[in-house]
Amino acid sequence: MKINSRDYQVREGDGVSLKKWPTKGDPAYASKKHYHEMMHEHVAQLSARQQLLYASNAHAVLLIFQAMDAAGKDGAIKHVMSGVNPQGCQVFSFKHPSPAELQHDFLWRTTRVLPERGQIGIFNRSYYEEVLIARVHPEILRSEGLPDSVLDETTVWHDRYRSIRDLEKHLARNGTRIIKIFLHLSKEEQRKRFLERIDDPDKNWKFSIADIEERKFWKQYMAAYEACLSATSTEDAPWYVVPADDKKNARLIVSQIVLDTLEDLKMTYPETTAERRQELLTIRAQLTK
Repeated sequence: MKINSRDYQVREGDGVSLKKWPTKGDPAYASKKHYHEMMHEHVAQLSARQQLLYASNAHAVLLIFQAMDAAGKDGAIKHVMSGVNPQGCQVFSFKHPSPAELQHDFLWRTTRVLPERGQIGIFNRSYYEEVLIARVHPEILRSEGLPDSVLDETTVWHDRYRSIRDLEKHLARNGTRIIKIFLHLSKEEQRKRFLERIDDPDKNWKFSIADIEERKFWKQYMAAYEACLSATSTEDAPWYVVPADDKKNARLIVSQIVLDTLEDLKMTYPETTAERRQELLTIRAQLTK
């Protein structure tokens, strides 16, 4: 099955109901061997296009992953980006803000580490946490030291969505292409993966009691994601809802989305001027003596 990345894109202005988006679809691969062949091909293409991104030095790419716990963010990043030159790619994970970060606006800590031209930046969670977990747990918002006028429940989320859209439009105008991935996991599949983490000693380190506590707020998180995806998916910085119950299929979809985005940049290697070509020929003559 050919993967069409636009099948997973949230169109600007569309209202999102996650119940209408599948958490598991028909796999793009026919067997485990076929999956490895497809992923190998995707990784090779990504490596070539990342090299072109670096050489052309005109664009940056920001890849954002958001999901519920155990949806496979780490695995997707590891497998999809395995062939990319580490010098051209950086991964940042964002957890609870530090005291220093709380002294700034909610976009500050991520803005500091945005990718430069020629680079791919990956955010494992991001500034979107501030309209997701902070919305599900309002006490987090109240603990951030903000003035009371900002904490108005009738405007705070609308204002934050606007700040995010404005930032992403600014980045797009200045050459940064943003890809936002929501790994859409079912509650039942999350339960199975949590049990695997408990039953497999090698995965015990992945399990946290806090993850179980957050499951109690599943409906609230789905509502927060629906509002977020609806308000912040734009043509310049679209959200993609990727079914995540099948990890292999999710990785293939993510890699295809990244490939298609890089292809859309229409990049070329810098042209060599006649003067530069003559200089290289002179150097070549010296080296071949």
